[in-house]
Amino acid sequence: MSVKLKRAYDPAEANDGQRILVDRLWPRGLSKDKAQLDEWNKDVAPSPELRQWFNHKPERFSEFRQRYLLELSHNSAAKELAESSQKQTITLIYAVQDEKHNHALVLKEFLEKQ
Repeated sequence: MSVKLKRAYDPAEANDGQRILVDRLWPRGLSKDKAQLDEWNKDVAPSPELRQWFNHKPERFSEFRQRYLLELSHNSAAKELAESSQKQTITLIYAVQDEKHNHALVLKEFLEKQ
């Protein structure tokens, strides 16, 4: 089907399909009711070490992407999510402000190649 991306603070829409939070940490200031999530999949988020190394620095994104794709290739939860994304529309929900340099973009890329 399809994989979409959306920030956690954006409103849910009917065409989102299954809404999955893919951050390891809960988004600040967001209630569970307002998030309208179907699932919180912490296991597909970057490892704490990789996330801390990246530290949302755009100049590190290229190397972060390579390291995270490697993590995903050994991640059973990511493989299960890829199977699910082939059967239904899913929206990967993330909290970070930078929409061009974030782990959800890399995860989407990984899922679409499976």
